[in-house]
Amino acid sequence: MDKALELLQDDLIKVEAQFKKDLDSEVLLIRKVGEYVLASGGKRIRPMLLLLCARLSGYSGQYHIGLASVVEFIHTATLLHDDVVDSAVMRRGNDSANAVWGNEASVLVGDFLFAKSFAIMVKGGDLGVLKVLSEATTNMAEGEVLQLISTCYLDMDEDRYITVVRNKTAVLLAAACQCGGILGKVSSAQEQALSDFGMDLGIAFQFMDDALDYVAEESEFGKARGQDLAEGKMTLPLIEALRHCSGEDREQVASIVEKEEISADDLEFVLSLIGRHDGIGHTRARAGALVERAKARLEAFPPSPAREALCEVADFVVSRRM
Repeated sequence: MDKALELLQDDLIKVEAQFKKDLDSEVLLIRKVGEYVLASGGKRIRPMLLLLCARLSGYSGQYHIGLASVVEFIHTATLLHDDVVDSAVMRRGNDSANAVWGNEASVLVGDFLFAKSFAIMVKGGDLGVLKVLSEATTNMAEGEVLQLISTCYLDMDEDRYITVVRNKTAVLLAAACQCGGILGKVSSAQEQALSDFGMDLGIAFQFMDDALDYVAEESEFGKARGQDLAEGKMTLPLIEALRHCSGEDREQVASIVEKEEISADDLEFVLSLIGRHDGIGHTRARAGALVERAKARLEAFPPSPAREALCEVADFVVSRRM
């Protein structure tokens, strides 16, 4: 993402400074947990998308810096809550916040980040931005609950799973892109194009996470291979394999996902099943098609360095190893 990083170098420095400013609190634990999670890695994809879409839309003010901080705060809050729900002990190769400070602190600091995000948005005074991001956070909560009730659900099909992904993950990327267009006061058609770009990209991003969960090394991906399986999550590689496998194989998968703890042999069986039915190839192909569709959405705007950088970010989604 060299072009995007070069184009946004100054803005990204300001966003990092904004993180520290927005984490200011008399409660030391809030700053410690917030700074720990924000500093634990990640490519800042959501802030970058907002900044690039604002630039693509001709915005020349400064509110985009605060909004870029907001979308990362919202994302970070969901990570804190996710790790509690999943009983995770690792996040991006480091100890998760709940493993360090406990579930109670993680939930409450996540609540602080959500509340702080809306305080910043209200202070900015743009009702269009507030509407888009408030709807996004509502959808994200619905997506989390839908994923929870779909745990160990072997009849999960691709359409239902995409609904989970759209609400849980992609909607925030779509909102970040749309907010960039709102700031630049683009036409309604262009604003929709940016939202659709972010939605396609967000679904592709999650699909690649699904694939990497089964094939990436822990040192690269930051969590143990097969973690989704251990948590009973039906993701696209396994959904595709279950769609084609025998009844006997399906029954064995059902017994595995119900276990409190899966063994190395269990994981190897599922990996072999996914390999036989090309679940990884299918997932990557679906992600690649979504990225190409996302890039085509940007043709609603004239060529520019910002459009080129957004295409580069989109290509990164399907080429990343972690």
